[in-house]
Amino acid sequence: MSRIGKMPVVIPTGVTVAVTPDNVVTVKGAKGELIKPMHKDMKIVVEDGNVIVTRPSDDKNHRALHGLTRALINNMVIGVTEGYSKTLQLVGVGYKVLLKGKNMTLSLGFSHPVEIASVEGIDFVTPDASTIIIKGIDKELVGSVAADIRKWRKPEPYKGKGIKYSDEVVRRKEGKTGK
Repeated sequence: MSRIGKMPVVIPTGVTVAVTPDNVVTVKGAKGELIKPMHKDMKIVVEDGNVIVTRPSDDKNHRALHGLTRALINNMVIGVTEGYSKTLQLVGVGYKVLLKGKNMTLSLGFSHPVEIASVEGIDFVTPDASTIIIKGIDKELVGSVAADIRKWRKPEPYKGKGIKYSDEVVRRKEGKTGK
């Protein structure tokens, strides 16, 4: 059995989970509502304040989907209760972020500012000019938006300049040595 898949997902108070016959899971909580279709082979049951995921066979594909389905439902429950956030740091001289309404403008050393449009379900917070906090209830969406922003200027290994995750460690290289 999958060690992750066999664990039940505990539904906290204030959260409702509904599963349709075609495996569309709806989770409603204090922060919002998430809807995600799951694989049709997985059996998802809500009973006694828990969500239990079972698989039809020990086929390799079903074993992989078992843990995945349980993890996705757990992420949805955590998202509507606590939410998710990613923190990005801008490292470099002149690299800064400016929040205009819900949109962001990044100065990243290009000849033009980079405009980042707001995404539905995502909130941008800038505590200072070199930090971006991305908040939302959908873990996948928060990570995707953070990765898209980071793509504009990945951290380089010589000076460490670029956009990096707050917990990311940039491996530094030694530069050229003069004579």
